[in-house]
Parts: sequence; structure tokens; C-alpha cells
Amino acid sequence: MENQIVKFPPPPRLISAFTAGFDAIANRIALIALPALVDLFLWLGPHLRLKDFSQAWWDLSRSSPFFKTPDGAEMAAVEQSMTDFFTRFNLFSGLRTFPVGPSSLMSSGMPIETPLGAPIFFQPVSLFTAFGWGLLILLAGWFIGALYFRSVSGVALSQPPRPLGDSILQAFKLSVFWLLALVIFGLPALFLFTLVSLISPALAQGALILAGMVSLWLVLPVYFSPHGIFASQQDAFSAVRSSLRMIRYTLPTSGLFLFGVIIISQGLDFLWRTPPEASWWILVGIAGHAFISTALLAASFVYYRDVNVWLNTVLEQMKQQQQPVSAKV
Repeated sequence: MENQIVKFPPPPRLISAFTAGFDAIANRIALIALPALVDLFLWLGPHLRLKDFSQAWWDLSRSSPFFKTPDGAEMAAVEQSMTDFFTRFNLFSGLRTFPVGPSSLMSSGMPIETPLGAPIFFQPVSLFTAFGWGLLILLAGWFIGALYFRSVSGVALSQPPRPLGDSILQAFKLSVFWLLALVIFGLPALFLFTLVSLISPALAQGALILAGMVSLWLVLPVYFSPHGIFASQQDAFSAVRSSLRMIRYTLPTSGLFLFGVIIISQGLDFLWRTPPEASWWILVGIAGHAFISTALLAASFVYYRDVNVWLNTVLEQMKQQQQPVSAKV
């Protein structure tokens, strides 16, 4: 009995996925409105600050003996960096949630100047109020993200979108799942990193490099986990399992796709941030970022669909190949 050689179909081309995504959004340009509106709000709208809380924490820390050690000058530099950060920090930037959330240019830039003058700044009266604001902003980001992903997936895949209520529910479940995973595994890792940094800065640098490598591997299933909800109409946990299964078999190709997304997105973000914060030319950057990020999201849905069709075909052929062939009489 001769062994049959099974010829597997070639994997989907990345260029085809990117082209299909950009074409889909170019034909439905209105889809960029949602991320553009989020950026306009973060730029021209009110800013919710936590600067007073950070200053109170530093005032309390300054009385600690640690600031009187020879490393006090370094800590003063750290304090200045943190002060500069919280001067710009806008709690509303939490609308940019991950993995389900609207793309945003202003959430990372955190501008404090506008063509209309200084924006309105306000500060929560207590930490409890700040926590409540943070929770509301997080929920709003998940809600906006579910609407955004649902609309883009329907256009990119040319299929009726999932029912709105079900989309929002599953997106919330998925976001809570990854948030809990971050807390359960991230906080102990942060505590361990702090201990290592106190023991040896050199060991801390090595631990940071190792953590970065692990994070790069973990970001792939996190990035593609919402796609099962909106492209295949799966529940949240089935979408996570499908994402892990997909990455298990297509890690090099999927990693290359995500690398391309990051290079295109982050590379062009440098261009979009070129105008000064107080210039109306920022509007061009907001529109450009909204189009590119929405097109890349559409491309990811196309890639997710095509690579899973290819993967199911290959696995089915492998299964048939492994089945015993009955001998002919």
C-alpha cells in the first residue's frame, strides 16, 4: 500500500488581508467617526486630573528616610518625571480600553493645550470619587469598543453583525476576564520585579527583558480574542480558546501580521503627532489616525477569518490522512 502525499493549501497572504481591510474602510469611511470623536473629546473636552493626589503622595513620601539617602537626587528626578506625567494625565484617556476599545491618538499624547485655549481641568474630591470615575470610564470604553468592533467586523467580513446587546455582553465578559488575569498575574509579577530591583539593578534589567519577551508572546492571543466574538459569533470564553488554538498553529504568521500592524500604526502616529498641540492641523492627524487604525482593525478581521478557514482545512486533511485506509480486496 502506497502512502498518499497530501498537499496542503497555502496559508492566506498578509498583503491580501491588509488590502481588503483598507478597501473596506475606504468604501465605508463613516466608520472612522467613532475613534475620531473620542480623540476630539480627549483633545478639546474637559480633562479629569489626579495631580493633587500624586502631589500629596510625594509630600508624604518626602518625609520618609529614603529621600535622605545618597539616592535622594535620583528620587527627586523621579518625582519631577511623575509630576510632569500627572500634569498631562487625563483620566478620560481610559476610554481607550484593550483589547476591546476605540483606537485613540490623544490617549497616549495627553495634550494640555488646544487652539481654543487651555481645556477645562477638574479634580475628583476624593480617591473614592476618582475610583468611581475610573470605573465609569472603563465601562464606557468597553461599550464604545463593542460598538466599534461590531461595526467594523460587519463591513470587513461583509456579513450581518452580531446582535448589539449580545455583542456588548460578550465584549464585557471578555474584558473582565483579561482584566482579572492582569490583576491575578500582573500584581505578583510587579511585586517580584520590585524585590529583584531592590536586590540588584542588573537582575532587574534581566527580569524586565524576560517579562518583555513573555508579554510579546501573550499579546497575540489577547489581541485576537475579541475577533471570535464579532467574526464567528462565539461567546467570550470560546473566543479565548479559539484565539489560543489559532496562535498555537500560526504563531509565526500571526506574529508577523501583528508586527506589521504595530509598525504601520506606531510609525504613522509619529507623523500624526507632528503638529503642535494648539494647532488645528491636529485635526488632520486625528482623521488620519482614525482611518489607519480602523483599516488595520478591518484587516485583522479579514486575516482572522481567512487564517481560521485555512487552519480548519489543514487540520481536517491531517485528520483524514491519519485515518487507517482499508485494504482493497
